[in-house]
Amino acid sequence: MKQLFKNRLLKSIWALPLAGFISIGATAEEVSITLDGLRLNGELNMALENHNDGPMVLIVHGTLAHNGVEIVTTIQDLLADEDVNSLSINLSLGIDDRHGTYDCSVPHLHRHQDANNEVAAWVQWLEQRGTEQIIVVGHSRGGSQVASYSQQAANSVVGQVLIAPMTWSPTYAAEAYESRYQQSLASVVAITHEQQGEWMPDKTNFIYCEDAPKVSVASFLSYYEPTHTLNTPDLLLATTLPTLLIAGSEDNVVKDLPQQMAKLELPAVEFFVIDGADHYFRDLYADEVVESMLNLIERTQ
Repeated sequence: MKQLFKNRLLKSIWALPLAGFISIGATAEEVSITLDGLRLNGELNMALENHNDGPMVLIVHGTLAHNGVEIVTTIQDLLADEDVNSLSINLSLGIDDRHGTYDCSVPHLHRHQDANNEVAAWVQWLEQRGTEQIIVVGHSRGGSQVASYSQQAANSVVGQVLIAPMTWSPTYAAEAYESRYQQSLASVVAITHEQQGEWMPDKTNFIYCEDAPKVSVASFLSYYEPTHTLNTPDLLLATTLPTLLIAGSEDNVVKDLPQQMAKLELPAVEFFVIDGADHYFRDLYADEVVESMLNLIERTQ
């Protein structure tokens, strides 16, 4: 982390005599693409002028969140301080031009696996603008979604960083659901199998949404009875992509990641725990995350 602080200090010193003459720092703008009739948006932060000036970091947020959450904006700012370009995206979650945290009252049509196509579309967009190397980054559920995408990533993707990525098992999902909602997950899943229509019949406890008024059967099953794994360590078993996996010692959201990783030998994966960090890596813990990302970027060059 010393080098990170040193770089920032030097930039501040060199920028002082130029104040009032030219603008110093990254340029940020909202950009958008269209996929399957939906407008997707992202925040493009160009610390360097050209898309092929070093790698581009593409960042995916966590469950029902957006690209303006603190961990995402902090990482983008810190990367800009180190002259690294970045793009943070908003997953559409089935909503056209979505901004901000998902409103639980909006009908839920989104599925966990929808992120694959959206990340792929943004990667293609970056490639079309001359980006030659991309590091994909995901936080929490976004980490699982990035790891899933990376199983068939484009050749331009040279590495991935998974920050407190989600773990999942049927047992854990059932226990967490019952603890949060005092309701049996198995009973709700049984309702989905009995349904003949597209929508759950009643208000439904769903992810972070208590009594969500309208949840599609496909959406519910994708999160609670998936046909594919949501467990990030499972998604890394065969990876050859240089991977950085970061956990926080005080993370009370993803609790079993260190225990799972201790049982695995994954040559392409560097795993470490940041002591004292919780699920969101606030303040100086974010500096440690970015310092480790810079090390990965250096190794992929």
